[in-house]
Amino acid sequence: MTQRSVLVVLFDDVQSLDVTGPVEVFTGAALQVGDPDGAYRIRTASLDGKPVRTSSRLQVVPDFALADAPTPHTLLVPGGPGTRSPDPRLVDWLRQNAPKAERLVSVCSGALLLAEAGLLDGHRVTTHWGVCEHLARKYPAVEVDPDPIFVRDGKLATSAGVTAGIDLALALVEEDLGRETALTVARHLVVFLRRPGNQAQFSAQLAAQTARREPLREVQQYITEHPGEDLSVEVLAARALLSPRHFARAFQAETGTTPGRYVDRVRLEHARRLLEGTGDGVQEVARAAGYGTPEAMRRAFVKALGTPPAEYRRRFHAPVQTH
Repeated sequence: MTQRSVLVVLFDDVQSLDVTGPVEVFTGAALQVGDPDGAYRIRTASLDGKPVRTSSRLQVVPDFALADAPTPHTLLVPGGPGTRSPDPRLVDWLRQNAPKAERLVSVCSGALLLAEAGLLDGHRVTTHWGVCEHLARKYPAVEVDPDPIFVRDGKLATSAGVTAGIDLALALVEEDLGRETALTVARHLVVFLRRPGNQAQFSAQLAAQTARREPLREVQQYITEHPGEDLSVEVLAARALLSPRHFARAFQAETGTTPGRYVDRVRLEHARRLLEGTGDGVQEVARAAGYGTPEAMRRAFVKALGTPPAEYRRRFHAPVQTH
């Protein structure tokens, strides 16, 4: 079996989950194929080979100093507060050595280190939503896409914040070792979804603000719990005891999105979860998610995710296994 070495760069104030999330995925995949030291050989390195303190104050002991680390197949650069004012020696090492790797991966604000080293110029990338504006402003030659959870651009792969590194690592495992291995690892880690890269960083409930007024909060909750019902502005306004015009304006003012967009996103998420976790047919899912017809759901999936429901299910359906 082809060995794919993985080198994880460590530095003080690194985000520990940016490191351990992908490492657990790669380690689990190697164990799954029965070759714990072969499929992925994982090593860590810091500038001087000395232990580092993560942002949560855990101490991590590296395997090497960066100067002594062999050129890896996959170089993984995690994020964390330490990326804001990095040691210039770390940036210089990345500038000189990162291009030698066959695959260059960043998690969360690790993209800032790659950008500072000039390695993201001309590339489409993503990072944690809270860093996207800073990255785009400071490095105008980088094409920053703030929405997806991870982006592939040739040998470069960048991901959004923290747990998105797990999604990206699972996608790389699928690319390397196949879909079944990636799904098995996801189940073992109790990852509820293997999210596609073009999924938005926020769910509808997280992307929208919570309304201040109780009637509007109750409407938000009602939408989430009843995606298959009539969720027209008129019906929702009646639940809030407001006129449709007043309701629509108040909802957008307090949540940052229109009622229609909020409903669309909730329905899409509900349909995705049904396709991922149940054996229901496309027509049943379309009805349960409030689309009415499979064609309406197909249009929504293609527009938002770039793939029709049937293909989405083929790629991401993960049936529960019993033991």
